[in-house]
Amino acid sequence: MVTVKWLPEAPNDIEHLYTFLNDKSPEAAARAAATILDGAKILKTTPRIGRPMPDETGRRELFLPFGAGAYVLRYMYRQDGTVVVIRVWHSREDRYTAS
Repeated sequence: MVTVKWLPEAPNDIEHLYTFLNDKSPEAAARAAATILDGAKILKTTPRIGRPMPDETGRRELFLPFGAGAYVLRYMYRQDGTVVVIRVWHSREDRYTAS
């Protein structure tokens, strides 16, 4: 079975997204967090599900539909069977804040 590990920035990203939504709707914030965490669970069984990035780094992006947009999990699937979640953001967010 695949192991999912998170770089420190990724949980911080989720906290940022949760806080942003929680100010507007606690219910939406809870659903968003669940969507992201459920997406990470999907990676345990289908780690190659995300779209490969065109930069030869081995990074992938998994898009998780949410409302009018999607949450994006950027990750790498390593040879040892580990998925490393690098960053998480909303598709409408400024991309320059997520590497």
